[in-house]
Amino acid sequence: MTSTPRSWLFIPGDSDRKLAKAQATGADALIIDLEDAVSDERKPIGRATTAAWLGDAANRGGDSQVWVRINALDTRLWRDDLAAIIGGAPTGIMVPKAAGPDQIAQISAELDTLEHTHGLTPGQTRILPLVSETARAAVTIPAYVEATLPRLAGLTWGAEDLGAALGVTRKRDPRGHWTDTFRWVRTQTLLVAHALEIWAIDTLHADFRDEAGLAVVAAHAAADGFAGMLAIHPAQVPIINRAFAPDAAALAEARAIVAAFAANPGVGALQIDGRMIDQPHLRQARALLGLD
Repeated sequence: MTSTPRSWLFIPGDSDRKLAKAQATGADALIIDLEDAVSDERKPIGRATTAAWLGDAANRGGDSQVWVRINALDTRLWRDDLAAIIGGAPTGIMVPKAAGPDQIAQISAELDTLEHTHGLTPGQTRILPLVSETARAAVTIPAYVEATLPRLAGLTWGAEDLGAALGVTRKRDPRGHWTDTFRWVRTQTLLVAHALEIWAIDTLHADFRDEAGLAVVAAHAAADGFAGMLAIHPAQVPIINRAFAPDAAALAEARAIVAAFAANPGVGALQIDGRMIDQPHLRQARALLGLD
């Protein structure tokens, strides 16, 4: 699997101006959006604009992964989306309102055919589903654990659409913490992703002007075990990237753990600075250093 993106920035798929600036944002992953960011009457324009952007090698010369958010499977638009953009070989497809593993398997089958048609490597197009945007989608999150989905790169969730679907009047309590429903969805997304050893990507911070608030929630997401976070504005990218970048102390500790086990081959546990360190610590240290 490719390296884990920290920041996932949505870019409207019908905007030549915003697409032209996309690679300069510093986002680890760009999500070219054909769903919510593109009105119904502009869907064909969005597909054509996105396909042209993907097909221009100059646009793909940056360091960002390029993903495309297609329309949901219940719209009858998703097949047209895939057919239009797959020739541009995006890194992967984001699936909105994913109502369980069966829908991901359906999209995977469509990608099998399209990759063959376009001469792409079988299985190269990954899938990142938004697993919570309807009540039905949210309750299917645990089902991913038992599914066989080789294209599945990670899981992410969305609070805004779920809140609208439920008709809630609040998503956070007076302390700023997620209320029970959203906390459950977030926790399930995190646990299932880790169970499958795929990326866990936290939801976006809707108020893009609230940079201080974003810094707090991004730091919490990183501390809680998420690998990255969605973004809706370029100004959010550097804040997210900083939150998910290990600091010097964490890197030094990871190197010390790896070095200690290398010096004591075959040992299951040892002490470093008075702390007991065992194999889970070693695996975490190696992952932090990009050694696995």
